[in-house]
Amino acid sequence: MQSISNKTIKVFAIILLVTAWSCKSTKAIVTSGEASSALSAKQVIKAHQKNNVNFKTLQAKAKINITQNQKSQGATFNLRIKKDEVIWLSAPLNLARMMITPDSVKFYNKTDNTFFNGNYALLSDFAGFDLDFFKVQNILMGQAISDLRAKDHVIDVQENAYVLAPKSQNVLSELFYLLNASHFKLNSLQLAQSAKRRFLQVDYKSYQDIEKNVIPKEIKVIAVEDTSEALIDMEIKSITLNEEVRFPFRIPSGYKEIELN
Repeated sequence: MQSISNKTIKVFAIILLVTAWSCKSTKAIVTSGEASSALSAKQVIKAHQKNNVNFKTLQAKAKINITQNQKSQGATFNLRIKKDEVIWLSAPLNLARMMITPDSVKFYNKTDNTFFNGNYALLSDFAGFDLDFFKVQNILMGQAISDLRAKDHVIDVQENAYVLAPKSQNVLSELFYLLNASHFKLNSLQLAQSAKRRFLQVDYKSYQDIEKNVIPKEIKVIAVEDTSEALIDMEIKSITLNEEVRFPFRIPSGYKEIELN
C-alpha cells in the first residue's frame, strides 16, 4: 500500500460516510409502492422516522471500489459500529485504521508511520457542511442527516419518489432528499455548494430486509470538488447484528502526526 496522502484520507472518510451492510440471510426489498401527491411533508417525514434501523452493534465486510483522478482501486474493509458511540473501519491487513466517536476522529497508517487525531473538521471539509457523529451514522443507515421534524419542508413527487427540501434553504448550500415510495428510506441525498464548487450525492441503489429492518444494500457516491471527482461503488459481503464486538485502536508510538490543510 502506498503512503496515504491528505486526499486519500478524505476518500477514507467518504467510505465512513457511505459504508452500508448486508446479512447472511437477507430478503430483497420489493419497491412496488407508488408515490402519492396526497401525502403531506409531515406524513412522509413521520414514515421515514418510523423506519430508522434498530440495532445495538453491527459488524460487516464490504468490498469498496474507489475511482479518483481516472484511477481505480478496490479493497474489502472491516466495519464495526456500536450505535451512538463508535464507528470503526479497518483496511486489509490492518495497514490503516479509523475510529470515530461523538467527540473525535482518529486515523493511523502503518505504511508511512503517520496518524491523525482531531475533530470533525476532516469530514466536514470534504462534505461541505458541518458533520457530527450522528449525521455520519444516519447516512450509514439511509436516514436524513438531521431530524426532519425540526424544520418545515416542501414536498414534491418526481419519478415515483418523494422529494423533500427545507422550506428555507441555507444560503451557502442546497440540500435535497429523495425518499422511496415503498419504505420511505432515502433513495438519494444531494448536497450542492455552488460557491465552493462542491457537490455530494449519495445514491442508495437497493435495500434489503434484515431482521425486519430496511437496510441499504448497494450504494454509489459521487463527490465533486472543483475539477476533482471521486466515485465510490460498494458490494456488501456479510453482516452480524447485536453481537459483542471490539474496537481496537491505539496509535503506535513514534508516528508522525498528519497536518491537514
